[in-house]
Amino acid sequence: MEKKSWVVLIAAVVAVALLLGATASAQSLQKVRLSEVVRSVFYAPQYVALALGFFEEEGLEVELQTAWGADKGAAALIAGAVDVGFFGPEAAVYIYQQGAVDHIVGFAQLTARDGSFFMTRDVDEEFAWDNVRGKTIVGARIGGVPQMTLEWVLKQHGIKPFEDVEIITSLVFEAAVGAFEAGLGDYIAQFEPALSELEVRGRGKIVASLGAEAGPVSYTVYHARKSILEENPDLFLRFTKAIYRGQLWVNEHSAEEVAEVIAEFFPLIDHEILVRSMGLYQSIDAWHPSPVISEEHFLHLQEIMIEAGELQEYVPFSELMNTTIAQQAMAEVE
Repeated sequence: MEKKSWVVLIAAVVAVALLLGATASAQSLQKVRLSEVVRSVFYAPQYVALALGFFEEEGLEVELQTAWGADKGAAALIAGAVDVGFFGPEAAVYIYQQGAVDHIVGFAQLTARDGSFFMTRDVDEEFAWDNVRGKTIVGARIGGVPQMTLEWVLKQHGIKPFEDVEIITSLVFEAAVGAFEAGLGDYIAQFEPALSELEVRGRGKIVASLGAEAGPVSYTVYHARKSILEENPDLFLRFTKAIYRGQLWVNEHSAEEVAEVIAEFFPLIDHEILVRSMGLYQSIDAWHPSPVISEEHFLHLQEIMIEAGELQEYVPFSELMNTTIAQQAMAEVE
């Protein structure tokens, strides 16, 4: 055989081997169906873990879907439509209180504060919380943590929700910003990057952070059904290791660098807006430094729920939150 033919043959064999290797590698990944409560830069460590291949390095292929609501995400998890539900622990509390045998359990914490910022329509306003008296706030769904946190903050400033100030709670999450921009309400509480986009367009001014006002709380947590968590702890260990690596990466990089990595998840958002949003979240220490769920933060969440009238008595931390998996994940990553 001529030398040229040998070269072509070897190249073909190598190409086939690489193709088969890639196919085998893809087939060896274990699929995990992940439902996130909403799409927001607030969850940057998760998107970093996805974009940089941390899940694949743990042998996982994540199928990401957005529920647009903790109630919807929890329903999908209970029904077995997803393997991991990412939402506020209040959903786990509600389900537990209903007496579910196979209730849902949190196993990794991502955020440590409310991710909502507070915007006034009047860009010239010298803001003080007393200014909201007699006005209208575009809020969130009753029973959800964003709305309960808003009510908590107002009460801390001596303002009675629904008495001293009107709060609109009937809008779905994804419609609230458009309604505010169209003229509804005097103020709005909402996640980034939506408010930064409005601010750049001159439609309002960000004046406060509800997360900074309310203090640390177990805000968004990864959950699984209790039975599945017990049957397959290795799956959730590997998942948590990827999340922890995402947390570490975000903590070690600038807003500009994080924005660059997560841009693929926000194709319609300008890079400058992403950088601005990341800077806002970094400024309030939005992310938990580790995936280990904080009992103190979970207690504060329940304080907020009780104050909002959505919870009658405290639920034991050990019943709804698992810290063993996250502790092991940290030990293995470090």
